[in-house]
Amino acid sequence: MRRLYGAGAAHAAVLVASFVLAGAAVLTLGADALWNPDRWWQSIAVWFVGSAVLHDLVLYPLYSLADRTTRPTRHWTVRQVSMRPHIRVPALGAALTLLVFFPGILNTDDTAIVAATGMNRDPYLERWLWVVAAMVATSIGVFLVRVLLSGGIPRAGRTESGQR
Repeated sequence: MRRLYGAGAAHAAVLVASFVLAGAAVLTLGADALWNPDRWWQSIAVWFVGSAVLHDLVLYPLYSLADRTTRPTRHWTVRQVSMRPHIRVPALGAALTLLVFFPGILNTDDTAIVAATGMNRDPYLERWLWVVAAMVATSIGVFLVRVLLSGGIPRAGRTESGQR
């Protein structure tokens, strides 16, 4: 199967299950629910197509470039511990939380949010900044622990095998 399909049977099963789930959602909601004629920019179909296009044409090249700039080299390692994951994880967490909560963070029109929840969005930016700061601090802490646990600094004049 891997030779014909390109991946294992588990991948194919998950892909089929996701298509069945998406089809069931469309059948349950109805095709009319995917399009909002009053506010076209709030339609599920527009957001789905827009997110695919935005991801493939803009975001993928950007985060591929950012990932390429942090390739592990001597400058990006300390005592054989790569800094790369400790940069990538908080950056990805910040980007994803911004993507999920951007209407509140940017303080856009909040009449629908207030009507639905009874709460305004004033603290979103501050809380998002605190969450990002916590992710960065946690990543730095984990990196420092990994560096301390990795052993001592190599002595000058020794090779990798420990001989002079």
